[in-house]
Amino acid sequence: MTAKTVFIILFTAIITIFLVINTDAVEFNFLVDKVNISKLVVIGVCTLIGFVLGFIAGKPKRTYSSYDDHAEVVEVPAKSALSDEDKDYIS
Repeated sequence: MTAKTVFIILFTAIITIFLVINTDAVEFNFLVDKVNISKLVVIGVCTLIGFVLGFIAGKPKRTYSSYDDHAEVVEVPAKSALSDEDKDYIS
């Protein structure tokens, strides 16, 4: 296993243990109402939101250039053999 796989397994295990330990109800004050929600749900949702935002922020951005639309593609024929001068140099 790679280090990345081990890290993911350990991190998932730690998050799972943390969620199972914190199952108490917590009172949340929304703008209009008060709601009792389990800490497990709150921590789980916050962790999920963090992963999604981290994934979105970490994606490489595509760059577009107007030069790409106007550039000419020049195909260079591939050489399959060495020139005589190169053969003399090698030997």
